[in-house]
Amino acid sequence: MNDLPPIHAEVARRAAATPDALAVVTPHERVGYAELDAAADGWAARLGELGVGPGDLIPVDLPRSAELVAVLLGVLKSGAGYAALDRRWPPERVRTVLETLSPPLFITRGPVPGALVPSWAPDGEPPRAPRTPPPDVTGDAPATVFFTSGTSGAPKAVVSPHRATTRLARDARAWTGPGRSMAQTSPVSWDAFSLEVWGTLITGGRCVISDGDHLLPSGLRSLVREFGVDAAFLTTSLLNLIAEEDPDSLRGLRTLVTGGERMSAGHVRRCLESHPGLEVINGYGPVESCVFAATHPVEPDDCTAPDGVPLGTAVSRTGIHVLHGEEPAAPGEIGEICLSGDGLALGYLGDPELTAAKFPTVRLAGSPTRIYRTGDRGLLDARGVLHFRGRGDRQLKIAGHRVEPQEIEAAARRIPGVRACTVAALRDTADGTGGTRLALFYTTEPPGAPEHRDLGPAALRRELASRLPQHLVPHFLSPQQAFPLTPNGKVDRAALLALLPVPAAEGHAPNRSS
Repeated sequence: MNDLPPIHAEVARRAAATPDALAVVTPHERVGYAELDAAADGWAARLGELGVGPGDLIPVDLPRSAELVAVLLGVLKSGAGYAALDRRWPPERVRTVLETLSPPLFITRGPVPGALVPSWAPDGEPPRAPRTPPPDVTGDAPATVFFTSGTSGAPKAVVSPHRATTRLARDARAWTGPGRSMAQTSPVSWDAFSLEVWGTLITGGRCVISDGDHLLPSGLRSLVREFGVDAAFLTTSLLNLIAEEDPDSLRGLRTLVTGGERMSAGHVRRCLESHPGLEVINGYGPVESCVFAATHPVEPDDCTAPDGVPLGTAVSRTGIHVLHGEEPAAPGEIGEICLSGDGLALGYLGDPELTAAKFPTVRLAGSPTRIYRTGDRGLLDARGVLHFRGRGDRQLKIAGHRVEPQEIEAAARRIPGVRACTVAALRDTADGTGGTRLALFYTTEPPGAPEHRDLGPAALRRELASRLPQHLVPHFLSPQQAFPLTPNGKVDRAALLALLPVPAAEGHAPNRSS
């Protein structure tokens, strides 16, 4: 049995040690550790009365607030796990999530799509419940479910145990803990939310929750100035934007943690030059190894290294392996990045075949070791530092979101009138941030066909937006008469991208045929 405690036990320990210390701060609330822990006890008791208990996975759709943190902590104290949903997801996405979770209830104040499950929402102050021992769950029990893009056309449900989060405590102390204030700005559905909230609370820090769903440089400046935030996690694309538009908004931060995409050396160099005392930590890790598997404190010399900024070395209780099949690659040799240790997810909910394929047990150094095959390519140098070398498939990272183009293509093909489609990615250099944007090329059913529709880019965009989260809706949509093919008969995505005007029109590409 794993020796790492569950998340709620660590927060309760902090509440007992420093009951009056501030735990959660918002523009409207200031909640101490003891108050937060007591509120979670009350909500846990109420959830127990509603039939929630160990083994359940509870979807939660509440506004970003101290109440949300207390309710999520209450779910964990009940012995269940939670899935925090992005409030911007379209109803079809929410229905898919509910079907996957099969929960006894849905914690939400909004309508439940299709009334698949009963709903409940906290009403006023949490009930005063006697402090009773929570159900006996260990660090191996499910704590949270993260939904990420899937190649099958439906999101994958990654079940992450308590230990995957609590293992980060030792590393999180580099930027949070007593006397430190960490910003909470990531979408609540991301694993970065676990870092910002639970990583802060289990180390005794202060979690400062921002207003709104999008962090702008002005919002970051306000968090630092008004609430004393001195640590923040920013996606790589957001860091690039801030470096371009307003690097001064980082003033006052002591630690900046970043990740989600490959780091731009030029942008991080600009941040370091503007703020010589700022510690910038490059983080790497898929959601299947909750938040981070490796970190690297960025030095100025990293910004001029020919191979780019390293991904770094393994965080606590985590193993990094570069493999060819099941055999370790030699130092400096490129292979698949695989991970092991306490950060690994329990698997994909409802998909044992994919779980077995992505989380196999292999023999490493003579011992059977459960690993996660990331699909990323990389190498370990002679010092044991990990370097990224791309992907072996079509998976992308856009603004911190994992994107499987096959999911977008599957959604488009279900729209009446679409005959065929393909997604291609293009690097955006117009704004200097080097981000990635998506283009969807499609053909429609010919006139006279039963499903023929006059399906222009604007109409198709509306259809996709009703089915997919915003980050999966392509930036450019271009109808084609036919797709160009490579000599081996596959769709030539490079030729399709060449059809886009430069710079491509915002919103959609004009109607161009091949």
